[in-house]
Amino acid sequence: MRYVAAYLLAVLGGNTNPSAKDIKEILSSVGIEADDERLNKVISELNGKDVNQVMNSGLSKLASVPAGGAVAAPPAAAGSGPVGTGAAPAAAEEKKEEKKEESEESDEDMGFGLFD
Repeated sequence: MRYVAAYLLAVLGGNTNPSAKDIKEILSSVGIEADDERLNKVISELNGKDVNQVMNSGLSKLASVPAGGAVAAPPAAAGSGPVGTGAAPAAAEEKKEEKKEESEESDEDMGFGLFD
């Protein structure tokens, strides 16, 4: 992803056909070493193509991807069902909150940044 981002930055900067050297300069400016194999793959895939057309074709593909939430559960009536049904959603929310906190802590511990 960082190679694509650097390629797009170069194109936005006016370089319509960035070379590996151009992308390496962009990446090194933020302290990232470029992997030549991945860099060459990105350049070979995007070389000679209009970046705007590539992004538009990607957007049309994304439009066909289901985003979830298509099926909604009906809300439970206040007086219906067993007495203990109110506790289950609360317990699920607590688990989600705990899981979220753990993931935030693990990200800090690993020391990854945006461009690592």
